[in-house]
Amino acid sequence: MASERTEVAGGKAAADYRVEAVRILDRISATQAGPLEQAAVLIADTVDRGGIVYAFGAGHSQSVALEFYYRAGGLAPCDVIEERTFGRAERLSGYAAVLLEPYPLGANDVLVVASNSGRNPLPVEMAIEARRRGARVVGITSLAHSRTVAPRPPLSHRLFEVCDVVIDNCTPPGDAAVELREVGNVRVGGLSTLAGVFITQTLVCRAAELIAARGHAVPVFCSMNVDGGDERNRALLDGVKGRVRGI
Repeated sequence: MASERTEVAGGKAAADYRVEAVRILDRISATQAGPLEQAAVLIADTVDRGGIVYAFGAGHSQSVALEFYYRAGGLAPCDVIEERTFGRAERLSGYAAVLLEPYPLGANDVLVVASNSGRNPLPVEMAIEARRRGARVVGITSLAHSRTVAPRPPLSHRLFEVCDVVIDNCTPPGDAAVELREVGNVRVGGLSTLAGVFITQTLVCRAAELIAARGHAVPVFCSMNVDGGDERNRALLDGVKGRVRGI
């Protein structure tokens, strides 16, 4: 029985996915050092001047944005712009301005927008609206995908064309990485969430390192589920109370 379970868990598709996942992370590290550093500097500068790092994603890209928000090892002055339709309104032009209305995002802040295809109105208009308010914008997207598709009407630009810094998540067009030829070329194994989380955590690590190198206190949460965690986090929570929604 043990050997059967090992075989199922280690089937070809799962093994192929592991190979592709490692390859994508290595490609990001090898090719995106420049934009990762630019984005990390923007984040460190924002934290140092008392601004907020906002993050946004629609659909599964919300998972990427959530990595910035109130978590162990994360920077305290980070907020997520909530999108409660889980991507169902991603193609609705004008919705970005409605979502942003209650957030005081401005010239003191930075916005990170994650969108794998980068072609739908919601993430693109979110970036445009943020820049209109004076904020700097970092985009996380698949350039291989985005460059092969047109912007959805009424847009004339894709995400990578409206951001200050663009980080390529290096995933293939269509996102899914593993082909099941036995069942009609079905593809499984999405990579964009994995790649996006790797990028966000890389940004947090580097931004924290930059802040520390400047001789400043690094406002990083520890786990609330370790002894003393609540006490250690209290001062950080007090520092962002009223500036980060839900805290």
